Formats: sequence, C-alpha cells, structure tokens
Amino acid sequence: MDDQSRDRGVLLTTRLSLRRPAPEDIDAIFSIHRDTATCLQNPSDALSRRQEALELFQRWHDHWRRFGYGYWVVRRGASDWQLGVCGTKSMDLNGMSVLNLFYRFEVSSWGQGLAGEAATVVVGWVSERVPDLPIIARVRPANIASQRVAVRAGLVRVEHIDTTGEDGLDWIYATNLPG
Repeated sequence: MDDQSRDRGVLLTTRLSLRRPAPEDIDAIFSIHRDTATCLQNPSDALSRRQEALELFQRWHDHWRRFGYGYWVVRRGASDWQLGVCGTKSMDLNGMSVLNLFYRFEVSSWGQGLAGEAATVVVGWVSERVPDLPIIARVRPANIASQRVAVRAGLVRVEHIDTTGEDGLDWIYATNLPG
C-alpha cells in the first residue's frame, strides 16, 4: 500500500481495495446485513429494511468524521462489487476504551482468506494512527472462521476479558492491551 492511497482514504492489498463507505454503498450494506447467513452468529446485527442500512451508514459516516477512522467497504481489486465491510469503531469494553475490529462479508466470498486479508491491513493502518488504544475482536465461541480472521490480523485470545454481548458470550481477541 502506498502513501498516496492512504491519503485518498483507500487501503490496498494484493487482492482487495478498501475505502470509506459512501451513500452509493447503502444497498450493498443492506444486502450483506439482511442475509441471515452473514448474521448467523450475531442476529442482532441483521437488517430487515433499507432504512436501517441508511441509518447504519450514517453512524459509520459520523464515526469517520469524529475519529478519522471507522469501517471500510471491501472490494476485490478495482471491481465495483462490494464483498463486505471491515474496520474498527471506538467503544468501551469493561471500562476500557478500545477499538472494536469488525468484519462481515457476503457468503460467496467466504473461505478465500479475504476477511483475514482485509482485517490485517485495517489493523496495521489503525495501529499507526491510534497507537494508544487496544484493538479487540468480539467473537462467538462457535465461530471458528471469525476466530481465524482475528488471529490472522495479529490478535490473540484474551480470556480474562471475555464478556457477554447482545447475542451471547463474546470471546475477546486483542492486541496492544495495557500492562
């Protein structure tokens, strides 16, 4: 990835391009989040109306404006087709400020290592810009694929800060934890 790409708000990997979500991505955001398979582990994230995708996009856009980082829309190379979403958001975990790593991809892209590739570049990018905050991923115990993505991105399992989320037990994977 070159510095010019970073300055334009684009992250590039060997196979992927990631950019900040734009209004024209709302239909893809809706499509990915209304698929019951993509939200199987986190059913509270499922969307049933396009208006919900619009509201989700607005929250993501506001987060970028406020913090200078957030979620990215992921595409294969220069394609216009959105494969998924990957990025970080600021949140509180057990009284600690953290960056939550999130990734969700359409089913047709599963099993190709794309989520791990995207998560790795996102973790590297945000670690440079926000070096003082830990990066965590909240993963369902049964979601082996998501656990592999977190590990590939450089996070390690941290059992002592596991927590209960909206959809059940969250196993925590993290990097850059204090002390």
